[in-house]
Amino acid sequence: MQTAYRTHTCGQLRLNDIGKKVTLCGWIRRIRNLGPVIFIDLRDRYGITQLKIEEKNNKALFEQVRKLQREWVIKVEGTVVERESKNPNLPTGAIEVVLDSVEVLNVSELPPFLIEDETDGGQDLRMEYRYLDLRRPKMQRNLALRAKFYQVTRQYFESHGFLEVETPFLIRSTPEGARDFIVPSRLHPGQFFALPQSPQILKQILMIAGIDRYFQIVRCFRDEDFRGDRQPEFTQVDVEMAFVTKEDVLTLLDGYVRKVFQALLGVEIGEIPRYSYSFLMKRYGSDKPDLRFDLPITEVTAILGESPLNIFKKVAAAGGAVTALRVPSASNLSRKVLEQWTKFVQHHGAKGLAYIKLTSPEPTGTIVKPLKNTSVIEQLQTITQAQEGDLLLFIADEHAEKAFRFMGALRQEVAKTMQWIDDKQWKVFWVVDFPLFEWNEEESRLQSCHHPFTMPYEEDIPLLDSNPLKVRAQSYDLIINGHEIGGGSIRIHDLRLQQKIFQCLGMEQEAIQQQFGFFIKALAYGAPPHGGCAFGLDRWLMLLCNEPSIREVIAFPKNSHGRDPMMDAPSFVSKEQLQELHIQLQEDVS
Repeated sequence: MQTAYRTHTCGQLRLNDIGKKVTLCGWIRRIRNLGPVIFIDLRDRYGITQLKIEEKNNKALFEQVRKLQREWVIKVEGTVVERESKNPNLPTGAIEVVLDSVEVLNVSELPPFLIEDETDGGQDLRMEYRYLDLRRPKMQRNLALRAKFYQVTRQYFESHGFLEVETPFLIRSTPEGARDFIVPSRLHPGQFFALPQSPQILKQILMIAGIDRYFQIVRCFRDEDFRGDRQPEFTQVDVEMAFVTKEDVLTLLDGYVRKVFQALLGVEIGEIPRYSYSFLMKRYGSDKPDLRFDLPITEVTAILGESPLNIFKKVAAAGGAVTALRVPSASNLSRKVLEQWTKFVQHHGAKGLAYIKLTSPEPTGTIVKPLKNTSVIEQLQTITQAQEGDLLLFIADEHAEKAFRFMGALRQEVAKTMQWIDDKQWKVFWVVDFPLFEWNEEESRLQSCHHPFTMPYEEDIPLLDSNPLKVRAQSYDLIINGHEIGGGSIRIHDLRLQQKIFQCLGMEQEAIQQQFGFFIKALAYGAPPHGGCAFGLDRWLMLLCNEPSIREVIAFPKNSHGRDPMMDAPSFVSKEQLQELHIQLQEDVS
């Protein structure tokens, strides 16, 4: 790190450097004026070093130091000495530098918030002054871990014979899934490029081209609504392989996932289990459940559907489901908490929440009275393995899948309320055997659960004509602590089968040709069996850094409204620019 400006960084000096003459550069983090002695914490990307000046040793320099302010950029020269009062929380906490000279390289205005791990700056203020926010040690650590993530990824896939190939950012719009960002073409009036939501088709074309093993750390774009774990532009680790089965792909990706945890956190996660989609939906009401706590759902339709309760009888008669959740040792929960949970499930779309408290001498709850003099409560205790002191929660719906999803959401909320989630634990697993299609009620048609290029199981292909909703996909999602981190599949390499899938989705031949004509043409030229995966690097890194939002692991993210407050983007452009692009705004037309 030695340059004309410095001999060492602010995180480098140790006890074995005592006696050395050193030159450091950095930003003033803190100044402590104790009268005859002044201490300064000097910060750079690598750490913090304490500087010391005593008035009795150099009065002129002491007066110069007294005028310094926080976040000024300075260059100092001095001698490394052992600290009398050591700081065990700093790697450099055993030493300090006694100053011989100070040079101010630049001054700074007073920052609008504390540049510390625990800052007093709000989200919008931090985003506006992102260059200051990025000086915080936590943000620097996050970006350093991100850089290491890139290195580990490249090392792993290159060691397994993959080529890193760049795909274009200006492509054809293929409106399937989220909205595209479109880019007007100046040279082709009225025509538009799109920014890629994913290199999906392009990486499949690379397999047709014989590249065999491809990977890329790639920027992707989706014009969708914002959440804490979403951004309009994001980074994914994109992987594709030819001449492979699902087992081949998952085996190689298992190694990659384990490598990331070991290299970045020093954590050994062991074998990565696989669970079927249907198993998870029945047991946890979600295809991405958080398994850091064991709180399974039990279907009790057969019991409550035959009970005196008419609401459950109607649900059972309609082919719906009644679900139960046993909350251990929770019979003493207040009515306020139960009302909060009821509002929670209603917000998610459920009609209501029933409960039974297994209290002594007899149970209480919203549905206990009609069940007296029956064996229903005893049957519920048996099937849920509930004991005295437990709480049983019930959600029913005439659409069975909705009942499980509502209860799955409540399951997560219960764990948060009861503080059962261990932030230091890692639960990593694959979800396999998804349905190939799902039913879009608004448009009354089939739609792909993942994307239309996913290969069905060979034995399920006959069901495409008779019962397409029963067809299983050779797809897989990676789940980490309740977050979907990656997803992929074996792809369709047979042109006739791909055409069949498009037809199942209700696409006319003209639309197929218009949107995917170039890809259909490529499939006709000897496409090999192939498959792959894409991992959301930002979301994965968010978990590794234990951050609540992916904005904390991206250098220059957008805020919750999809804006960049620092650059004030998006912004208006001049009429001349619009005219050059052959664009006329609607307000101009009127």
